[in-house]
Amino acid sequence: MTDLLPPDVAPLVALSLMAVSFASSFITISFGIGGGGLMLAVMASLLPPAALVPVHGVVQFGSNAGRTAMMARHIQWGPALWFAVGIVLGIGLGASVVPAIPPAVVLIGVGLFLIWTVLSKPPAWMRDWPLLTGTLTSVLSMAFGASGPFVNTYVKSLDLGRHAHVATTAVLLSGQHLLKALAFGVLGFAYAPWAGLIAALILCGLAGTWTGKQVLNRLSDARFRQALNAVLLLLSARLVWQGLSLLL
Repeated sequence: MTDLLPPDVAPLVALSLMAVSFASSFITISFGIGGGGLMLAVMASLLPPAALVPVHGVVQFGSNAGRTAMMARHIQWGPALWFAVGIVLGIGLGASVVPAIPPAVVLIGVGLFLIWTVLSKPPAWMRDWPLLTGTLTSVLSMAFGASGPFVNTYVKSLDLGRHAHVATTAVLLSGQHLLKALAFGVLGFAYAPWAGLIAALILCGLAGTWTGKQVLNRLSDARFRQALNAVLLLLSARLVWQGLSLLL
């Protein structure tokens, strides 16, 4: 097994990450959100910093691509296609805009906005202007790495059923993570030593997705929205806390 792992990753670390990949995918498809942030947090404590975002991006692309394939018939392609154009624009724009914005301001502002969208109805422009929403959420994803809360807030504004929500979110996140992973490859990150671990994490993620889908099928749309709102509130509160910590 050690021959398939990068030099800085022990077998026990790899097994731990595989278990987390299964759990994070299970959580994401069951409740709509939360798995990507969990995976990023665990990876941050176990992997070298230089490999964190590139490897996380590829693993999340694989997990979301698998989720997209399993849920393809539920995807709402109209909003997704316009949002996808916004992804391309937002990633390009974010590379120049994000460094000029104080991180604390971004964290607190986004956290409060997400809390507002949960406690009240999301603003109409999020639903009616998917190109604009895709651009803005992709700019924000450049600042944080994990883009699930922003994409989920947009898809939530579409007021879809639970299967359509998960499927549409998955295809949008697939696009964001794919472009991010390609960008790191162009910038020189060497994926080859990590290929074995990445493949194992994606396979465990697919197993978690299949298992979680059985839970999703048993949930009602109302229960799904309650779980989604609860996780969004927790993630939003974490963003505000991180921003305040930077100011204090």
